[in-house]
Amino acid sequence: MAEPAGEFETIDSLLKPLAHAEWARGLADDVAVITPRPGFELVVTKDTIVEGVHFLPDDPWDTVAQKLLRVNLSDLAAKGAEPFGYLMSCAWSGRCGWVERQAFAQGLAVDQAAFGVRLLGGDTVATPGPATFSATLMGWAKGRVPARSGAQAGDAVFVTGHIGDGWLGLQAARGLLDLEADRIATLVEHYRRPMPRLDFASVVAQFASASLDVSDGLIADVGHIAAASGKGVELNLDVLPLSGAGQAWFDTRVDDAAALIALATGGDDYEIAFTAAPKHEDALRREAERRHLRLTRIGEVRTGAGLTITHAGRALTPLKGGWTHD
Repeated sequence: MAEPAGEFETIDSLLKPLAHAEWARGLADDVAVITPRPGFELVVTKDTIVEGVHFLPDDPWDTVAQKLLRVNLSDLAAKGAEPFGYLMSCAWSGRCGWVERQAFAQGLAVDQAAFGVRLLGGDTVATPGPATFSATLMGWAKGRVPARSGAQAGDAVFVTGHIGDGWLGLQAARGLLDLEADRIATLVEHYRRPMPRLDFASVVAQFASASLDVSDGLIADVGHIAAASGKGVELNLDVLPLSGAGQAWFDTRVDDAAALIALATGGDDYEIAFTAAPKHEDALRREAERRHLRLTRIGEVRTGAGLTITHAGRALTPLKGGWTHD
């Protein structure tokens, strides 16, 4: 049974040390007061994670906290923003005792130091239901903030990193994959602690005509760009970028098309998908190489509407585009 933990003890002992030194008011007030940064836009995003939906009941509590921050930081990265702080709401379940809350706070502390963010305030309550955590991340963007709706006919479609590791990581964490132990460990790590592409944020801000992070699945998210932009997009699964672990799994499949669709619809990748004019491709590749980041041109923006998915020269029709909460 979890060791009991109180709301105010949680705030005073675990959360106050995480607070912004000035703007959070020591977590002793009902508000935070943020000093504007002249010449910058304030970019705000919010995500919620629920036990049994977005993380597994046996996931370590420090990684749950880190996933909460990172899925939000990924949104800021896709908009070219530099994060600085966050508001957080914690609905602790009955099994979230003092030890579990300590581990959660320690995970926050590690990632605050890694990504340069501080806690600004929020709320903490108990719930009879599953543990639920929500964070509102804030960042500064200088100049343009690319929307989903900016893609133009003739643009190329790019994605950072690898696709499919989030979905494979969930399968690995559930014990459903038959791969080498190091591959399993890599995939589980990605599922629990995805890496937001903040180091590429300034490049996205400079060159992207439209952008978003890949959370629901590559096919669904590129489809969001197509719909918001009122354009057609052709996505080529032949060049889907796979990690070493992803390639090892793919090599065991008998139906290449079905396997690629599974990887491209699974979600939880937290890479950046974006469109940009082809004239910028060389510069984009140079910037990605400087950051030791894989960058793949995966499609084209066309006139018309909708998303066309191809593999081996033929069109595919997935049963779904990606993850939804329906």
